[in-house]
Amino acid sequence: MSGSSAPQRDVVGVASVLADALPALYRALDRRVARDFPHPKPPEGHLNLLRYVAEHEGATVRQAAEALLMKPNNVSALVSQLTGQGLLERRHDSTDKRIVRLHLTPVARRRLAEVHALHVGHLTGVLRALTDGELDALGSALGALVSLTHGLRAAQH
Repeated sequence: MSGSSAPQRDVVGVASVLADALPALYRALDRRVARDFPHPKPPEGHLNLLRYVAEHEGATVRQAAEALLMKPNNVSALVSQLTGQGLLERRHDSTDKRIVRLHLTPVARRRLAEVHALHVGHLTGVLRALTDGELDALGSALGALVSLTHGLRAAQH
């Protein structure tokens, strides 16, 4: 399907299937990870914040809130919880002591790596059961899914 040349009913049909399939895929994967994670699995909001800080070491609460499409006071509450659990550290900026920067602890890095490994492991197992054609189709669709994600994020700004 190429942009404006795709029939409208095809676009709506694809949107409908994605709207149903993506949450179901996420829930199934989340349940498998929760079952196999050797620690209490953090809520998705906590994981999202930890992932963001892992990718943007030294980010501020405001930056994290904007990136995660959350209110700063909600992110601040998450930061307090994660700091209390020993997963995040707040460090004052070296040039402006009024600014607090967020950093993962070594424990958080290990736990994020464990969750990622479980995600990859479960998906790998299921992907191996697909036909070559199904696997090729999914591989071809990955770029489109990334573009779709960027488009949805951009529409919210």
